[in-house]
Amino acid sequence: MSSTSRPLAYVHSRTAVLRNENIDTDRIIPARFLTTTERTGLGKHCFEDWRYAADGSDDPAFPLNQPQARGCSILVAGRNFGCGSSREHAPWALLDYGIRAVISSEIADIFRGNALKNGLVAIVISEAEHRWLLDNPGVELRIDIAEGTIRLPDGGVVRFDLDAFSRHCLLNGVDQLGFLLQQQADIAAYEQRTEEAA
Repeated sequence: MSSTSRPLAYVHSRTAVLRNENIDTDRIIPARFLTTTERTGLGKHCFEDWRYAADGSDDPAFPLNQPQARGCSILVAGRNFGCGSSREHAPWALLDYGIRAVISSEIADIFRGNALKNGLVAIVISEAEHRWLLDNPGVELRIDIAEGTIRLPDGGVVRFDLDAFSRHCLLNGVDQLGFLLQQQADIAAYEQRTEEAA
């Protein structure tokens, strides 16, 4: 069976925040690192041109290099995250870096589609909810994929939309091919009925 990753029902983590708007896919993973078709190994180049100083050391000014962002698997990003050219390498890089979910008030459609197909939860919420998360970095959130909810530290709940197919694939850890392979018995039965009717 083809799988994108392990089944994912929940993401429970503190948040790391990148307030910048219009973070494009070239910012997420620069084009010079697109020579591979492997999904692993790209995390070290995620946000490459922001993360590192000229001498190759971590730039302490970059928000994800700060101690409070270490180990966070939920990224709250500025509006219009993932815009620019279409490249599956962008969600691959984020996943390999350790990000399991991205939350914003606006996520580019092609990036969001690629992210969901690859097991990265891409969540769009209202401007007001987004602003609160941007202003409160490091809060602990619990994302429930099946229910389509984000539980806040005070017990409040934010709801988000997720199409049924993406939800199924995330919960079962499969991609589009994996989904089709799960239907093999039904496909074979249909073909058998078609042959018999001919």
